[in-house]
Amino acid sequence: MYEEILCITHKYPPFTGGMEKQSYELIQGLSFYYRVHIIAFEGKGNKMLWFLKLKSRVKNILKANPGIQLIHLNDGTMGVAALWLQKVTQIPVVVTYHGLDITFPLSFFQKKLIPKLGKYKGAVCVSKFTWEESIKRGFDPNTTFIVNNGVDLSLGKIPFDKTIIQKLKNEYFIDVTGKNIIMATGRPVKRKGFSWFLKNVMPLLNDDVVFLITGPLNKSQSLFDEFLQRLPLKIGYNTRLLLGHSTDKEELIQQLSKQKNAFHLGKVPNEDLIQMLSLADLFVMPNLSISGDVEGFGLVALEASIRGTYVLASGIQGITDAVIDGENGTLLPSGNAQAWADKIKEMLSDKDRLKILSEKSRDYTVQHFSWEKMVDEYIKVFDGFIHQ
Repeated sequence: MYEEILCITHKYPPFTGGMEKQSYELIQGLSFYYRVHIIAFEGKGNKMLWFLKLKSRVKNILKANPGIQLIHLNDGTMGVAALWLQKVTQIPVVVTYHGLDITFPLSFFQKKLIPKLGKYKGAVCVSKFTWEESIKRGFDPNTTFIVNNGVDLSLGKIPFDKTIIQKLKNEYFIDVTGKNIIMATGRPVKRKGFSWFLKNVMPLLNDDVVFLITGPLNKSQSLFDEFLQRLPLKIGYNTRLLLGHSTDKEELIQQLSKQKNAFHLGKVPNEDLIQMLSLADLFVMPNLSISGDVEGFGLVALEASIRGTYVLASGIQGITDAVIDGENGTLLPSGNAQAWADKIKEMLSDKDRLKILSEKSRDYTVQHFSWEKMVDEYIKVFDGFIHQ
C-alpha cells in the first residue's frame, strides 16, 4: 500500500524553466514510490485566481483523502501563499527553496515572512548556498536539508545535427563558419552577467569568437514595464525580482548594439537549443553578486555539460553545487574580466585538450547528477517526516 502525499506547485509544464523542470521531474519520480495527489498551475486560466482558490482546493483534497501524510510546496512563494496550512493541519509540510525565495531583499519579507516560513516542519534547499542563507535566517539545521537538482540524462543521447550551422545562417542570420562559439542562456537579469560580459570580456577576445545568447528578450515596452518604470527605483526593482521580470534588458540591448560578434537569439525551440549547446565550444555563466538576487543552482550548466560542452562559471552562490571546479567545469572569479578572457583564450587555443575536458565533464555530470538521484534524496527526507 503506497503512502500518500500532496504536492502543490505553481511552477509546472507547459511553462519552461529550471524550477518547472525540477517540479515536474520530482513529482513524476515520487509517483513511483508514493500515491501522489497534485495541485499544479498548468497555465489554464488566471494564475491569481488559482492562488485564491488554493485554500478550498487543498481542504477538499485533504478531506477526501485522509491518508495524506505529507504536503510538499515547491518553492518559497508557495510557502508564503499557504502559510494558513500551519493552522489548519497537523500534517508535516516541507517546502523547497531555490535561492531568491530566501534572499529576496524586501524588508517586510525578511522580517515578517521568513520567520513564518521557518516554522514549517521541514525545508529542502537546492544548494549549500541556499541552505546557508536559510540557517542564517533562523531555519532549524536539523530539519533543513540540501538536495541538488538533477538533469535529464537523455539530453546527452540526442545525436548532434550539423544542419544547425545552416539553420543559424538561414533563420537567425548568423554565420558561425570558422568561428569559436561561446554560448549562454537565461533571462536578462543583472545577476546573469550578460551585459557585463559583453562590455568587459568580449573586447578582450579575438575577432574569431562569437557569443550567442538565448532566452526571453522582449525588446518592446509592455504596459506593465511602463508601470514598473514609474514606481520608485527600489520598489520597481524588487517587483521585477519577485515576478521574474528583466532587470538588465536595457543595458543588455545597449551592449549588443555595440558588438559585431555577439547575438541574442531570443527564446529558441528546445530542439534548436540542444543542438546549439553541442555546437558551442564553451558555455559561460558569468554571474555577478547582486544584492538580494542570487543563483540558487545552475541547471543550465548541467545541460550544457551533458551535451558535451565545457562550462566556465563564476564561483559564487549555488552555481558551485552544479559546477564542480576541475570536474565538470571551471570556476572563475566573478567580475574579473581579465581572468575570464585569459581562461577563454587558453581553452580555445587547444581544441584537442578542450575535447578531452568536455568528455570528462560530461561523464562526471552523468555520474553525479540525475533526476533519479534527486528523487531518491527527497524520498529519504519525506520518509523521515512521515515515519518520525
